[in-house]
Amino acid sequence: MEVRIGIQNVSRELSVETNASAADVAKLVEAAAAGSIFTLDDIKGGTVLVPSHSLAYVEIGEESKRRVGFGG
Repeated sequence: MEVRIGIQNVSRELSVETNASAADVAKLVEAAAAGSIFTLDDIKGGTVLVPSHSLAYVEIGEESKRRVGFGG
């Protein structure tokens, strides 16, 4: 699933592909609002850390479907 993260005072958004469900991402955003860091693991094993006071928005995409074929 794709998650787009807007950060205050930054003109570009972060786009992260993750295996987490929409519900899991929503829980992470809620926890970040009460804490100090928003943490999300991407599909390649990396981790994105954003200070929660810098979050402008988090847009949660649809669940990824398995791709079939050679399409781009």
